Amino acid sequence: MAADMSHADADAIADHPLLNRARRLWETLANAPVSFASSGGPAGPAGPAVVVSPASALCPPSWAGIVVLGDAAIATAPTESAALVLRRALASVPVDSLTRPETVRAVLPVSDVPGPASLAYLSGAAFRPAHPDGAVEPLASDHPDLQGLLRSAEPEDVAESGMEEITSPAFVVREGTDVVAAAGYRTWPAETAHVCVLTHPRWRGRRLARHTSSAAVGHALAAGSLPQWRARPPASRRVARSLGFQELGRQLSIRLAVDALGGARG
Repeated sequence: MAADMSHADADAIADHPLLNRARRLWETLANAPVSFASSGGPAGPAGPAVVVSPASALCPPSWAGIVVLGDAAIATAPTESAALVLRRALASVPVDSLTRPETVRAVLPVSDVPGPASLAYLSGAAFRPAHPDGAVEPLASDHPDLQGLLRSAEPEDVAESGMEEITSPAFVVREGTDVVAAAGYRTWPAETAHVCVLTHPRWRGRRLARHTSSAAVGHALAAGSLPQWRARPPASRRVARSLGFQELGRQLSIRLAVDALGGARG
């Protein structure tokens, strides 16, 4: 959740009808028995529920992951010693600070902690579809024209977008014969559609991300899925909000310093 969220905003999120669906998703992705338990408010001390899960999808392999949704959090650790370190260090950290890198660095032996990603969700009633001037065209995910965009964009942008992993059709905008923007989604557990968007750098600032992602989100909603928008860049978060997504929480991955874990045993 946003670092500057008010208590009123947090209360509204706690009652949001999408919150339970989002929590079920991330409990499943933890790949170990864990649940979001009420912490008594976002500003109150109540560390996350921490479990050992080497195969967790909350974070990269061998990392620790924290997900905050509403007023509660869960965390996974790759080993028992790492889990012990997390439990001790995070027990008194307020829920709304658990995904702040500066807070995590202050209490944990961290070797890397990329900035948190916001987690936003959308209901059909809240959807505000875009109405592009040009046509948005559906393509198969393996279509050569889409692959051309993936080859021409920066590798870091492609990896961040997730477009190489979509299971839906790709919804694209062309300039001439070239695909310059595309969106789709990957099917995740709990009937979730994880939205993926990519615009070639030369064509940014023309609302193409909003146009393509609107088509992808509409497709996901028609299939009965819960659209999820996970993003770090402010520009991506603005696109999500323009479509009606509401940010319900945040995700943070943590690579713990290996040398510091030895003292946690015993």
